[in-house]
Amino acid sequence: MTTATPAAATGEAFGLAEGPVWDAVRQRLLWVDIHAGQVLEGALGPTGRISVTRRHQFDSTVGAVAVAEDGTLLVAAQEHLVVVAADGTRYDGPRIVGAGERRRLNDGSIDPTGRFLVGTLGLDGDSRRETLVRLEPDGEVTTLDSDLTLSNGLAWTADGRTLYSVDTLRRTVHVRDYTRVGTERRTHLRLADGYPDGIAMDAEEHLWVAVWGKGEIRRYAPDGTIAARCRVPAPHTSSVAFAGPDLRTLVITTATSELTGEQRRQHPDSGRLFTVRVDVPGIPVPAWLGCPSLLPC
Repeated sequence: MTTATPAAATGEAFGLAEGPVWDAVRQRLLWVDIHAGQVLEGALGPTGRISVTRRHQFDSTVGAVAVAEDGTLLVAAQEHLVVVAADGTRYDGPRIVGAGERRRLNDGSIDPTGRFLVGTLGLDGDSRRETLVRLEPDGEVTTLDSDLTLSNGLAWTADGRTLYSVDTLRRTVHVRDYTRVGTERRTHLRLADGYPDGIAMDAEEHLWVAVWGKGEIRRYAPDGTIAARCRVPAPHTSSVAFAGPDLRTLVITTATSELTGEQRRQHPDSGRLFTVRVDVPGIPVPAWLGCPSLLPC
């Protein structure tokens, strides 16, 4: 089954757009342009067009963004977390990547209890030592995985009991019981072509996977079979999110990064955000619960 073809939603193309997040309280879309060091805010129009309304510039890469109920942002900068208050004031959070390490923070998301998870990406190729960590309410950092090749998308079932996580260079989506500490992960999907990147869960507990290098989004049933494919006119589809008041607008980020000149000529909309209407809504992403220890008294 193939869904409708997505339409380009932004006039601007980005180098490596990633991590779209729908802020339902403020009816805005957030995403990052990793290598440009930008967190972007956008308005989603009724026809699916997205207009950039604000940019937050950082002096390093930015891998992910999350939002608290009051609008405070939590940003995964290159090596540490940064809190951006609603008035724009910034506060440094915990360092995740050690100084001098050839790694950076990558994709992240909020778990069902409001805690932020984020993973790392090696800058020297397949290191097989990348991590997935969780920021606790007291500001401490808990390591969930330490043997990944490239930590990427995260998604939970509606009841919060099951976590899906991506290890991109192994072409694998893992699954585990998220209710018990130390539960062993297992392989849920292993792609034969393309690389799994960002993911999102819908209300029927089907997993939507952005497949880097294939120009498509795949909807997988709970048993791991493909229920639908969504073709995108950009080879490097990087992530997905459900947006809009009814969570039935699928937002797809793409990239121009790693494309040859010929590929960019063949796919001129690469790097833009795309949108398409879907029949099944997504699961709302919780707000970041915050971390009082990261803010001044």
